[in-house]
Amino acid sequence: MDEDAPKHTAEVLDELRTPSHVQIRSSSDLADHVVHAASAEDKKRVEDGLAPRRRRTGYGHVRGAERSLTTAPWQAIHAIGLGVALARQGAGRGLAEHWGSLRYSQALAANRGGYLQLSPEGRDLLRFYKAAQSGEIGAGFASLLAERIVSSRYPDHSVSVIPADTALRAGWALRSTGKGTLSEPLKRRPHFFVEAWRPGRPSKILLVASKGTHGKLSQVHKQLATATAHVESVHVGAHGSVPFLLAGTEIPAKESLAVHLLEAQAETVLHSPSGEGPADLDLVLEDRNELAEVNLARERRGERTVPGFQVRPDSFAWFSVVLARAEAATLMAFTGGGKPTAQYLTNEQGRRHFRHDNQAGTGSVRDARFQIHGIDFVGTDHVFRLNGNRVEAFSGLAADLYEHLHHGRVNDYRAEVHALRAQWPADHTAKGWGPVSIRPDGSIMAMRLLRT
Repeated sequence: MDEDAPKHTAEVLDELRTPSHVQIRSSSDLADHVVHAASAEDKKRVEDGLAPRRRRTGYGHVRGAERSLTTAPWQAIHAIGLGVALARQGAGRGLAEHWGSLRYSQALAANRGGYLQLSPEGRDLLRFYKAAQSGEIGAGFASLLAERIVSSRYPDHSVSVIPADTALRAGWALRSTGKGTLSEPLKRRPHFFVEAWRPGRPSKILLVASKGTHGKLSQVHKQLATATAHVESVHVGAHGSVPFLLAGTEIPAKESLAVHLLEAQAETVLHSPSGEGPADLDLVLEDRNELAEVNLARERRGERTVPGFQVRPDSFAWFSVVLARAEAATLMAFTGGGKPTAQYLTNEQGRRHFRHDNQAGTGSVRDARFQIHGIDFVGTDHVFRLNGNRVEAFSGLAADLYEHLHHGRVNDYRAEVHALRAQWPADHTAKGWGPVSIRPDGSIMAMRLLRT
């Protein structure tokens, strides 16, 4: 077979829904390599007249990590789509922003052993796009793995993966002002908060820093060393106490993908220090103006602060609301954006960006309804050509859950989706469709070939 010949559209759709494997590598040797890479980087910085980076330490292999992740490529594309739903990559909020993850529809393929690797189409990129590809593919697999790891440890909880920048913007300005630029520790931030939650109970929090590279294994070690500085910039509770996961996705040109994982084990729970009841997730938030500083451990000369982001115990209830509403905004943006998304965002988080609905054809709207696996979904569809044939992509949310979030009922959404968490169909396809991905949050991403 000619490797350069375009695949038939039906073959592409079949590959997207076929479960494949991604290698997972986590070991004490990996941790040692990252420590060495961090030391080498800091030595070079000192030689250049710069201060060593502030970093989290105490990381090691991931407890109970599997040797591989089994997933359909379409599930990873779904995760990428959710991850960039609030990215505000274009002022027009059009097709390129909403459907950005579709660029990976032909980027991944299973080899003969059933392990995912870059397809010929995925390898044939200009250098500029490779950086975006490695970052977004890495974030997709990091999101999937973090969700599964946390779910396995807290099986009676629901698990949400929330873009860290979106959450942090509710309390801190993450952009430069007329007074100057952000200091380096404030620019380096983790990529996700992972929240394990049950309705009416305090949430458990984990930080995730994600990296991806087309380079050699040594580059993975360097990237993970940099990731230790990303997680150092954010603290929930006391300095250095929140657990974190470091994920580096290695994307070789002609070998299978591998995700390298390290973690620092701990448990951070958003207990209200006053013993108050659960936070009201329907509460509309406005921007806070928190100081971008972190209190270090008390020393003989008093407390010392450094630049960073710290959620203190007296703000745990507020942060619980921030996380839940950021997730709601992500889901609403994934279904089509507009006013239902804007209601969950503060000005710094991008409320203005989503305040107005787009016109059909130039952006994403919420006018598509489909019944898949007997479940009604509402969202946005997009018709385009894939290797010469017309296909339809659909992203949305289960209709009952959508109604809750459309009307601002986050408490009701979380109560219902938690009760449904084990009931979603696990099939990677459905009658009349090609690849289908339904996540525990009730969101769906599906594609089908249109017959003409």
